[in-house]
Amino acid sequence: SFVTRTNTCGELRSAHVGQKVTLYGWVQYQRQGLFLVLRDFQGLTQVIIPQDEAHSHVKELLSSAPLESVLRVTGTVSPRPLGQENPKMPTGDIEVKAETAEILNSCKKLPFEIKDFIKKSEALRMQYRYLDLRSPRLQSALRLRSRLVMSMRQYLCNLHGFVDVETPTLFKRTPGGAKEFLVPSREPGKFYSLPQSPQQFKQLLMVGGLDRYFQVARCYRDEGSRPDRQPEFTQIDIEMSFVDQAGIQRLVEGLLQHSWPEERGSIMTPFPSMTYEEALAEYGTDKPDTRFGMKIVDISDVLRGSSVHFVQNALSYPHGSIRAICIPQGVKYLTNKDLESLKESAKSQFNQEIMEIIRRPDGSLKSLLTKFLGEKEKSELIQALNMQEGDVVLLAAGEHKQVCCALGALRLLSANLLEAAGLALRDPTAFHFLWVVDFPLFLPKAENPTELESAHHPFTAPHPSDASLLYSDPTKVRSQHYDLVLNGNEVGGGSIRIHSAEQQRFVLEKVLKEDSEVLSHLIEALELGAPPHGGIALGLDRLISLIVDAPSIRDVIAFPKSFRGRDLMGNAPDYVTPEELEPYHIQVSWPLEEKEAKKN
Repeated sequence: SFVTRTNTCGELRSAHVGQKVTLYGWVQYQRQGLFLVLRDFQGLTQVIIPQDEAHSHVKELLSSAPLESVLRVTGTVSPRPLGQENPKMPTGDIEVKAETAEILNSCKKLPFEIKDFIKKSEALRMQYRYLDLRSPRLQSALRLRSRLVMSMRQYLCNLHGFVDVETPTLFKRTPGGAKEFLVPSREPGKFYSLPQSPQQFKQLLMVGGLDRYFQVARCYRDEGSRPDRQPEFTQIDIEMSFVDQAGIQRLVEGLLQHSWPEERGSIMTPFPSMTYEEALAEYGTDKPDTRFGMKIVDISDVLRGSSVHFVQNALSYPHGSIRAICIPQGVKYLTNKDLESLKESAKSQFNQEIMEIIRRPDGSLKSLLTKFLGEKEKSELIQALNMQEGDVVLLAAGEHKQVCCALGALRLLSANLLEAAGLALRDPTAFHFLWVVDFPLFLPKAENPTELESAHHPFTAPHPSDASLLYSDPTKVRSQHYDLVLNGNEVGGGSIRIHSAEQQRFVLEKVLKEDSEVLSHLIEALELGAPPHGGIALGLDRLISLIVDAPSIRDVIAFPKSFRGRDLMGNAPDYVTPEELEPYHIQVSWPLEEKEAKKN
């Protein structure tokens, strides 16, 4: 519709035989002046190059057109000769016999071939992103993303009465959370901040009585890129009045079920749920991958009566425990080098020593530990860990959280090693959603453990059962925060918010030691008839990357930043002149080595 082609390159079938068509597209392939393959956003069509003298100019034009040149071709749809059909192509039963053609734009030599199976560096792909966008993989991901967002919008706005509201991207600094990008203003010394989320605005919309808010929101964080992070990213932002945690969870489950791509199968609701403490104890992380077992097992009681020094030493601490994971068929699939690398990883990342136990084919145990254990303890150990012949156990002793985190990391590393060695452990087509709830409201600051910081953000309400502890022992307060996890990745997070001005001021000033004046507008709003409210934000980039099994969120964003946060195509960020900075009352203080480089 609206264009001068009669058909796309992906839609012609046997039913179109005999029709005269006009196609537009890029030259995907050309063979010896006999035929070429024309490609557009929808697919491929084989075009037969005429060989007769009357169409010699068409033959010359099509035979000489460089790959990736843009063509217009008019011709007649014909059936392919018997035996030359291509069942792998949707258009494989037909071809178009070219009658007229025009090169709309000739392509010079490409920096890389536009084929998914051709390996190219990510830096090169990002430098020529407009070429990389032509690849079927990226085209498919971006179109799926578009369909999913449209379906989400329809579910929220048309079916459930949400209001789509755009919130400002120029605002002020928010206490706590990620570092924000600063934007200079023309007022000396005053800066805007790019919001890391529309958190304050969506709460203010609830105070304003909108009841249900939704936005496909652009967000910004000034922190290093990782495979699952970008300095600018998109989230599906949601807030509701008069709602509880269960209400938000049911809404999100319905939203995902409604918008889930049909080709990825169906997802079952309600999603299972576990507490933060359960997730840490069984998986060593607050975002468990539940597609496979190898759970962490508490074997403290099994070994409590042993005379092993490191066991007794660990159990003497207030939060000491002995825990282990059992690696199925570890003897067969893991080498000695693999086991050493696992132990070294626990030591370097968590300062945690690991002991291995192997169950031999005859059922006996091989370990430095077993000579200190009686037959009863060995039997109980085998039973507690459900050890089979050929399994390998990794055991850790020490402070509860450190032990769990170390074993949780080893669980994932072991899974990667097992799969690399050929053991199918995680179904790549499975989608395991999970709610993690009852997080701590506050955590000790890493740089100063005597001070507290918000586990998520300062607007999260305390768990109703722990509300009184907020004023007496805030370290023991659970929050009304909830995370949505998919296959071991956090894809969403939200909470019921504080709607009492007095409680919000107490959290900021007394617990977090923050200047509440920065949030005076929000606190004042909470004093003027703020309804109880809560919400959630789903990380759209991460969700799409998991749905299409992309290695990075950069593979589902049209124009992403590099690993270091740079735009390699447009070379941003870039220098500006002193004259351009003058209205913002800013001068650049150059490091010495950069001064010398600019001189030269």
